[in-house]
Amino acid sequence: MASSVPSRRQEKGRGHLLDMNAPRQVIKDPEKDARDLARVQRWVMSVLAVTTIIHLVVGLVVAAVMIDDVPDTSKIGLTVIAGIFGAIAVATGLAIHGKRILSPWLLLGVVPTAIGLWLAFA
Repeated sequence: MASSVPSRRQEKGRGHLLDMNAPRQVIKDPEKDARDLARVQRWVMSVLAVTTIIHLVVGLVVAAVMIDDVPDTSKIGLTVIAGIFGAIAVATGLAIHGKRILSPWLLLGVVPTAIGLWLAFA
């Protein structure tokens, strides 16, 4: 009795492998790909911009806390400048995402000033 050999082995659990005789159909939507890429680029750009400015803010607050032998007005000035740059960081993030810049989120700029004043004079 002659046994026939199948052209493709039928093994259990191997159906997920690529079948060159029946390739998977790929539906391509270039507009969706462009939107997804633009969204990712926007998020990367905003995260980089905001974190860079926040590093400046933290440096100003640390400088206000660490300096000695200066008038208190210098410490207050540095913390106020840190707050202004904090507001600029929030505004930059909002602008990159196309949101309204004048929003309640800008009040987050007060946080570095409050923390800096508390640390400098506590």
